[in-house]
Amino acid sequence: MPELPEVEVIARGLNRTLPGRTVRDIRVPWPTSLGQPEQEFRVLVQDACICGVRRRAKLLLVDLNPETVIGVHLKMTGRLVHGPDRGTAPHDRVLLGLDDDTLLTFADMRRFGYMKAMRPDKLASWPFYEKLGPEPLETSAAQLAARVAGRKARIKGLLLDQTVVAGCGNIYADESLFRAGVHPAAAASSIPREKLEELFRHLQDVLQQAIDENGSSIRNYVNADGDAGAFQNSFNVYGRKGEACPRCGCGLDCATVAGRTSTFCPACQDRHGGV
Repeated sequence: MPELPEVEVIARGLNRTLPGRTVRDIRVPWPTSLGQPEQEFRVLVQDACICGVRRRAKLLLVDLNPETVIGVHLKMTGRLVHGPDRGTAPHDRVLLGLDDDTLLTFADMRRFGYMKAMRPDKLASWPFYEKLGPEPLETSAAQLAARVAGRKARIKGLLLDQTVVAGCGNIYADESLFRAGVHPAAAASSIPREKLEELFRHLQDVLQQAIDENGSSIRNYVNADGDAGAFQNSFNVYGRKGEACPRCGCGLDCATVAGRTSTFCPACQDRHGGV
């Protein structure tokens, strides 16, 4: 699933080309990829002008005038790409034809993602949206550490909990935990406050580096121009079970933590929090 860096890269790319464009045509070859009745979507989006594109957590938000926003949840394999109108491809779910003869296309191979148009007040009360935690790149490491300090839950699960910190997923949780030397199964309550702050500083660094490197392309992710990311070339642990730890040479291991596969170094990452 695209995480914060990938969605941020897509939002920035779309925000360079979409503002000022008007939606002239709406094609919905797969209506179930809309989170609402198709006619309701059409009423809100048809002939609306695009004001900008932004991100909140793992959501893309396309702001329209008058007073409408399209929320796009990419889920596992969703793509939102802007380019020349090249017709409809097999995995295209929703296509917006714009006034400059370009096309904004939502494609999704596995059909888990969706788009939903709504008024801003409805966005604020959308159950998934209103429960989101703070943005990690807009919040201090000390404030983020305070949200998990003393909690008995495993630190990896807390990093993945979107109500605790928004936008972090499996890749960037594993990479941040490795850089901080913290085991993914360590209870947050066992980790000293200064170590928690260090962990969140590493999370911020990892997220920013991934944005700078255009995100991570594992399977289906591409940016708004259809180009792949490069941060996967910088992975220390994610997806590298059995390979040598880049820090100590020990074989990397993996375990299921918080329902997700977690790759870590059994020598470098302290199960009991550490200092």
